[in-house]
Amino acid sequence: MLEMIQTDIEDAVAWRIVGKVTEADMNLALDAVRNKIQIHNEVSVYQEIKSFDGVEFDAIMGKMKFFSEFGISQFKRIAVVTDKRWAQRLIAWEDKIFRSIDMRVFGTDERDRAFNFLAYGDDPGSSPEVA
Repeated sequence: MLEMIQTDIEDAVAWRIVGKVTEADMNLALDAVRNKIQIHNEVSVYQEIKSFDGVEFDAIMGKMKFFSEFGISQFKRIAVVTDKRWAQRLIAWEDKIFRSIDMRVFGTDERDRAFNFLAYGDDPGSSPEVA
Protein backbone atom coordinates (compact mmCIF):
# COMPACT_ATOMS: atom_id res chain seq x y z
CA MET A 1 0.00 0.00 0.00
CA LEU A 2 1.17 3.48 -0.82
CA GLU A 3 -0.27 6.34 1.22
CA MET A 4 0.15 9.93 0.05
CA ILE A 5 1.44 12.41 2.65
CA GLN A 6 0.64 16.12 2.62
CA THR A 7 3.61 18.48 2.46
CA ASP A 8 3.93 22.26 2.38
CA ILE A 9 6.89 22.06 -0.01
CA GLU A 10 5.45 23.36 -3.28
CA ASP A 11 7.53 21.27 -5.68
CA ALA A 12 7.47 18.04 -3.63
CA VAL A 13 5.34 14.92 -3.47
CA ALA A 14 5.44 12.60 -0.50
CA TRP A 15 4.27 9.09 0.24
CA ARG A 16 4.63 6.23 2.71
CA ILE A 17 5.00 2.59 1.68
CA VAL A 18 3.53 -0.09 3.92
CA GLY A 19 3.40 -3.60 2.46
CA LYS A 20 3.04 -4.32 -1.24
CA VAL A 21 2.91 -1.56 -3.88
CA THR A 22 0.05 -2.16 -6.32
CA GLU A 23 -0.50 -0.78 -9.80
CA ALA A 24 -3.15 1.59 -8.38
CA ASP A 25 -0.65 2.79 -5.74
CA MET A 26 1.99 3.46 -8.38
CA ASN A 27 -0.50 5.31 -10.59
CA LEU A 28 -1.47 7.53 -7.65
CA ALA A 29 2.18 8.44 -6.95
CA LEU A 30 3.12 8.93 -10.60
CA ASP A 31 0.06 11.11 -11.25
CA ALA A 32 1.12 13.33 -8.33
CA VAL A 33 4.65 13.53 -9.76
CA ARG A 34 3.30 14.38 -13.24
CA ASN A 35 1.18 17.19 -11.78
CA LYS A 36 4.15 18.70 -9.94
CA ILE A 37 6.32 18.50 -13.08
CA GLN A 38 3.64 20.29 -15.10
CA ILE A 39 3.49 23.10 -12.53
CA HIS A 40 7.13 23.40 -11.43
CA ASN A 41 9.13 21.62 -14.18
CA GLU A 42 11.09 19.88 -11.41
CA VAL A 43 9.96 17.72 -8.53
CA SER A 44 11.37 16.54 -5.23
CA VAL A 45 10.22 13.27 -3.68
CA TYR A 46 9.83 12.18 -0.07
CA GLN A 47 9.45 8.42 0.32
CA GLU A 48 9.01 6.76 3.68
CA ILE A 49 9.40 2.99 3.79
CA LYS A 50 7.72 1.44 6.85
CA SER A 51 7.57 -2.09 5.45
CA PHE A 52 7.98 -3.47 1.96
CA ASP A 53 6.46 -6.67 0.61
CA GLY A 54 7.21 -6.16 -3.07
CA VAL A 55 5.80 -4.41 -6.12
CA GLU A 56 3.21 -5.72 -8.55
CA PHE A 57 4.56 -6.31 -12.06
CA ASP A 58 2.07 -3.84 -13.57
CA ALA A 59 3.27 -1.18 -11.11
CA ILE A 60 6.85 -1.68 -12.31
CA MET A 61 5.71 -1.43 -15.92
CA GLY A 62 3.86 1.81 -15.13
CA LYS A 63 6.99 3.26 -13.58
CA MET A 64 9.09 2.23 -16.58
CA LYS A 65 6.55 3.85 -18.92
CA PHE A 66 6.69 7.03 -16.82
CA PHE A 67 10.50 7.19 -17.04
CA SER A 68 10.45 6.55 -20.78
CA GLU A 69 8.06 9.51 -21.10
CA PHE A 70 9.71 11.95 -18.65
CA GLY A 71 13.23 10.66 -18.00
CA ILE A 72 14.97 11.63 -14.78
CA SER A 73 15.99 15.21 -15.51
CA GLN A 74 12.90 16.63 -13.76
CA PHE A 75 13.85 15.09 -10.41
CA LYS A 76 15.66 17.54 -8.14
CA ARG A 77 15.94 15.82 -4.75
CA ILE A 78 14.83 12.51 -3.29
CA ALA A 79 14.67 11.87 0.44
CA VAL A 80 14.08 8.30 1.59
CA VAL A 81 13.16 7.75 5.21
CA THR A 82 13.72 4.22 6.46
CA ASP A 83 15.62 2.10 8.92
CA LYS A 84 15.76 -0.80 6.45
CA ARG A 85 19.44 -1.43 5.70
CA TRP A 86 18.74 -2.93 2.26
CA ALA A 87 16.90 0.24 1.23
CA GLN A 88 19.69 2.45 2.59
CA ARG A 89 22.24 0.51 0.51
CA LEU A 90 20.02 0.67 -2.58
CA ILE A 91 19.65 4.46 -2.35
CA ALA A 92 23.42 4.88 -1.86
CA TRP A 93 23.94 2.83 -5.04
CA GLU A 94 21.28 4.78 -6.98
CA ASP A 95 22.82 8.08 -5.86
CA LYS A 96 26.08 7.04 -7.53
CA ILE A 97 24.31 6.11 -10.78
CA PHE A 98 21.82 8.99 -11.04
CA ARG A 99 24.30 11.83 -10.42
CA SER A 100 21.89 14.57 -11.51
CA ILE A 101 19.51 13.77 -8.63
CA ASP A 102 20.52 14.54 -5.06
CA MET A 103 19.37 11.48 -3.07
CA ARG A 104 19.68 11.14 0.67
CA VAL A 105 18.64 8.52 3.19
CA PHE A 106 17.35 9.46 6.63
CA GLY A 107 16.48 7.31 9.62
CA THR A 108 12.85 7.11 10.73
CA ASP A 109 13.62 9.49 13.59
CA GLU A 110 14.84 12.13 11.08
CA ARG A 111 11.66 12.90 9.12
CA ASP A 112 11.98 16.64 9.80
CA ARG A 113 15.54 16.65 8.43
CA ALA A 114 14.36 14.84 5.31
CA PHE A 115 11.66 17.44 4.60
CA ASN A 116 14.16 20.20 5.38
CA PHE A 117 16.56 18.68 2.84
CA LEU A 118 13.82 18.67 0.17
CA ALA A 119 12.89 22.28 0.89
CA TYR A 120 16.34 23.83 1.25
CA GLY A 121 18.88 21.50 -0.32
CA ASP A 122 22.14 20.36 1.16
CA ASP A 123 22.07 18.98 4.67
CA PRO A 124 25.70 18.91 5.84
CA GLY A 125 24.84 16.30 8.46
CA SER A 126 23.47 13.83 5.93
CA SER A 127 25.08 11.60 3.37
CA PRO A 128 23.88 9.65 0.36
CA GLU A 129 24.46 6.43 2.31
CA VAL A 130 22.76 6.94 5.64
CA ALA A 131 21.89 10.30 7.11
